[in-house]
Amino acid sequence: MSTSTDPAPASAPGGDTPRPPVAARHELTRVHHGDTVVDPYDWLRDKDDPAVLAHLRAENDYAEAVTADLEPLRQSIFEEIRSRTQETDLSVPVASGPWWYYSRSFEGAQYAVECRAPRVPGAPRPEPTPKTAVPDEQVLLDGNVEAEGEEFFALGALTVSPDHRWLAYALDTQGDERFALRVKDLQTGEVVDTSVAEIGYGCVFSLDGRYVFYTRVDATWRPHQVWRHEVGTPSEGDVLVHQEDDERFWMGLGVSRDDRWIMVGLGSKTTSEVRLLDAADPTGELRVVAPRREGVEYDVEPAGDRLLIVHNADSIDSDLAWAPLGSTSAEQWQPLMRSASGERFQAVDAFDDVCVLSLRKDGLTALRVLDRDAGSDSGFGGWHDLRFDEPVYQVGLGDNPESDTAAVQVVFESMVTPRTVYDYDYRTRELTLLKRQPVLGGYDPAAYEQRREWVTAEDGTRVPLSLVYPAGARRDTTRPGMLTGYGSYELSSDPYFSVARLSLLERGFVYAIAHVRGGGELGRGWYDDGKLTAKKHTFSDFVDCAAYLVDSGWVAPDRLVAEGGSAGGLLIGAAVNLAPERFRAVHAAVPFVDALTTILDPSLPLTVVEWEEWGNPLEDPAVYAYMKSYSPYENVRRAAYPAILATTSLNDTRVSFTEPAKWVARLREETTSDPAQRPVLLRTEMVAGHGGKSGRYDAWRQVAWEWAFLVDQAGAWDGGPRSET
Repeated sequence: MSTSTDPAPASAPGGDTPRPPVAARHELTRVHHGDTVVDPYDWLRDKDDPAVLAHLRAENDYAEAVTADLEPLRQSIFEEIRSRTQETDLSVPVASGPWWYYSRSFEGAQYAVECRAPRVPGAPRPEPTPKTAVPDEQVLLDGNVEAEGEEFFALGALTVSPDHRWLAYALDTQGDERFALRVKDLQTGEVVDTSVAEIGYGCVFSLDGRYVFYTRVDATWRPHQVWRHEVGTPSEGDVLVHQEDDERFWMGLGVSRDDRWIMVGLGSKTTSEVRLLDAADPTGELRVVAPRREGVEYDVEPAGDRLLIVHNADSIDSDLAWAPLGSTSAEQWQPLMRSASGERFQAVDAFDDVCVLSLRKDGLTALRVLDRDAGSDSGFGGWHDLRFDEPVYQVGLGDNPESDTAAVQVVFESMVTPRTVYDYDYRTRELTLLKRQPVLGGYDPAAYEQRREWVTAEDGTRVPLSLVYPAGARRDTTRPGMLTGYGSYELSSDPYFSVARLSLLERGFVYAIAHVRGGGELGRGWYDDGKLTAKKHTFSDFVDCAAYLVDSGWVAPDRLVAEGGSAGGLLIGAAVNLAPERFRAVHAAVPFVDALTTILDPSLPLTVVEWEEWGNPLEDPAVYAYMKSYSPYENVRRAAYPAILATTSLNDTRVSFTEPAKWVARLREETTSDPAQRPVLLRTEMVAGHGGKSGRYDAWRQVAWEWAFLVDQAGAWDGGPRSET
């Protein structure tokens, strides 16, 4: 037996080692800007090709064979998640008109059940227990009934008409994020309309409930149209309300809190435009709040007799303005509040007596309450911030459908505090606890510690790193660790609570979130410094965070694993190319690892809308060369790679299964690591989408499968590192 410090996975097979599938090579040549690339695996693209499906199934079989010995660990992690979860539970009832709305979950059921109960004037919020019904409770939608006979189920919309008679919802049973629209009469329980199919996310009602508005997507999966449908009529009579022809622009659909305005948001990565429609005049015309200006982004919130607008016309981190309700030009915007240094304004919500500004402040999320002041031109006066005493956390507004309220719902969580829902009385500035996510089995937050540290990147930039670990853990270079990150689209990887993560912490893990450039943690500049031709900062920041965890003693050098999904999968792929020696194992979920090939093809989903994020390599040879220098598939090299698990879904419309399939084939060609100790695996869900499995138990089993692989590789199964044989 070897005395190597490299921990051997407990599942390392002995005897006849399973052999990995060998992908056939069919060379495809492409030429751009004088550069010739020969791609032998591009044929792994057609999901209707029997040879492609056979290869994916062979990969699944291989992954199962190699990890068969991990089944007890997978089962343990699954049971730990399940045993800590209150399976029969319900959300906080939320008032809307004459009803309290909430959702329930039941032990053994995969999906939520949406409910409501009558709201008695003057009566307090009901406090039902998980196992008892509220008097006269009404089931609006039972996801378990809708999902019967389906391997996948997801909702793309769930909205009640302003008069509370109709329920509109949208179903996806394939994972391709194309939805079938349904309208249900809540008085009779009858589904009265099934005529509309193939819609995008979201739908809204007109004020009288006669019409429902929805979006459609184009061939590249971009929402580009808003349609109006009269409930109960054939879809052939639906009317196109607006079409967005600029392929850079995405479309969103919503309604104001008072149901008065139907809102169409149009946005590229750098420019936006908002159009409003009077919900009482559903056949009328959309009104542009301010015509789009290249590089200017803005969001609109109707606030009674005026509009509130968060915009970046004058500041990179945005300001808050107000404008007359009927405004049609940015020239009508009047300053209300400027963002200070270290702040990034993100959104604003208006209520009768206050508005609440959502922002980032010093790297964390924050909420700021602005008081109404009828005597001021803006309509607002003093303000205050909500304050919390944990070192890392996230906070935001919860579900607040009514504007006439003395308290707003606020949701808080951290890496040790479970998701907590409060009522915040903005007059007394007091938080009233409504519900804290139950964690069964005697969970004690004091058993774990969280902190924020700062890592000095290779160019001197200070990168925030959020950590959680067992209380009292020392920096003794012995512990296993998991590092996660994302770093794209200005999306922040904020600290959060996870029941599943407890299965890592109780095995001694240090869990870390790297807030790398390309995300939004430290404002727009943080994002800009990790996109386009600064994208490599995202990857080098992550590697520097990995080095810090080891060099500072938090994690053993041979026990660090990493995980990231989607653009975070690109991060994982690039990081292991840069520094394969830093990681024992990695999990890349639905990973964007063949970025250059994808962004070169405008016919693929999302490509054109992504050019403002990555650049346009079709037109710009410098962008082409830069992307080619970091795209993971292009840069796999002869090296000792860590153990790698790539997971994907056959019906994913955002990142094709083709990308990890090609990446895995190339990795197997180049890695010099022992495949028995550091296997390269591909696991494909054959009926799922970008988010993987849909039911909660299926999702837990998926997490257990993936984390068992990482736990084992980190030598954290049955108490620590194991020697290689």
